[in-house]
Parts: sequence; C-alpha cells; structure tokens
Amino acid sequence: MPRDYPRSDYRDRDEERSPRYRRDRYPRENDRDDYRRREGSHRDEDEAKPRRRDDDRDRYRDKDQRDDRDRGYGRRRDDDRERERDRDSRRAGPSRRSASPRARSSRPDSRSRSRSAAAEDKAKPNFAPSGLLAAETKTVKRADGTSTVLKYHEPPEARKPNVSWRLYVFKGKEQVDLLHIHRQSAYLIGRDRTVVDIAVEHPSCSKQHAVIQYRQVQEKNEFGDVKTAVKPFIIDLESTNGTIVNDETIPTSRYYELMLGDVIKFGESTREYVLMNEEAA
Repeated sequence: MPRDYPRSDYRDRDEERSPRYRRDRYPRENDRDDYRRREGSHRDEDEAKPRRRDDDRDRYRDKDQRDDRDRGYGRRRDDDRERERDRDSRRAGPSRRSASPRARSSRPDSRSRSRSAAAEDKAKPNFAPSGLLAAETKTVKRADGTSTVLKYHEPPEARKPNVSWRLYVFKGKEQVDLLHIHRQSAYLIGRDRTVVDIAVEHPSCSKQHAVIQYRQVQEKNEFGDVKTAVKPFIIDLESTNGTIVNDETIPTSRYYELMLGDVIKFGESTREYVLMNEEAA
C-alpha cells in the first residue's frame, strides 16, 4: 500500500518546489542565477547590436537598389515617350510641338558650326559687298556737316535718252518755265534743294517727291521685230500727297511710263508740267 503522508508534508514539499522557497533557502544559488541571467541579457544585447546594424545596412541597400531601379525605369519611360513622340511627328509631319525638341537638341550643333564658320571666315578674305559703298553713294553731305540719305537709287537699265525731252511748266494758262531733261538719266523732284534736280516750292510736296527715270526697254514693232529703246518713266517716292499724271494719281514705288504730251502735277500744286520733245516742238 502506498504510504500515507500528512497534509503538512505535502504542503512543505510544495513550498520547496516553489521558486520563492528556493530563493529564500538557497540565496547564493539565486544570486548566481540572477548574475547569469543579467550577463546573458547583456550578451544578447551586444550580439543584437551588430545584427541591427547589419539589418539597417541591408535595408538601406535594398532601398538604394529600389531607387536606382525606379530611376532606370523612369529613364526608360522617358526614352519611350520621346520615341513615341518622334514616331508621331514623322507620321503627322512637321508641327510646332514636334519641331521644338529637335530645335533645342540641335542648338549646340548649330552654335558650334556657326563658331567654326566664323573662324574660317576670319581666316579667309571676304570679297562680298558690305553695303558701305552704296550707303556712301546714297548719302549727300551738306556744308553745315549734316547729311541727307537719298530715297532713290537708279536701276541697272538706266540710260541717257537719245531724244531731247523737255518739260513746259504752266501756271494756269501762262508758261512760267522750260526745263531741259535730256542731259542725264534721272531727275529727282522735290523741295530739298540740296539733293533734288528739279525744285518745287509748294508745301504739299515732299522733300524727295518723285523721279523721272529713263530706262532701256525692249519692244516689238509692227513686224514682230524686237528692238531696244530708251523711254521716260516716272516713279512716286511714297510722297505724302502723291503724283498725278493726266488727272490720275499714279501708284507709289512703281515705274509709270510717260508718253508725249502727258501733264504731270505734284501734290496739291497748281503748276502743270507738260512733257514734250524737240521733234514735237
């Protein structure tokens, strides 16, 4: 039969098994356990620190890799967009939107080409017309030091006339002057006496009003033969009040052919200039 123990023995045996009893009964052993437990926790923490550093390093490395991957994907996406844009521009033809990226991308090339061309031009002599001689020929200097720029320049077909043309000047029914206009190829008419050939005094006329120009032209006769002839023309230099031929205002900046017996008026002046020649006279 099993041996019966009193209840107090069971109680004492349970107390011996309890941690409180062991801590009170064996204090040195309990201190050793606490020391081991503490040392073990410190060791765990010391071991955990490098692990955390390694984990953080791995985490940052993974993040950098993801960022690089995203950037590469963004670049690829931008390249794909540019390819699609170029493809659409080739299909649709030239437009402002499709031409702007190409123009921006080609700027450095154009600048470098222009710089190289400028360097080559400096090294080589340039015989192209600079326009300075033409500017000098169109500028008339006065005695007081001021200069006037001529508004008109003769064309290549300018020629002196073979016929002695004249202008009979009438004011009302009275002839006031006779002008011989066959000694040169062009006659400038206006109020500026320093540059004009035929001066007009009326205030409605411009300083450089009009030009009578003799030009060599080709014409066919009644038999179909082509021959050259020098004929008089008049051109209005964009004057303020215009030029009138036979009571009609002629267009500005265009040559208007004059015929024998034409009546010319400048601006609002009442003077009439009748074109005649020695044969008709």
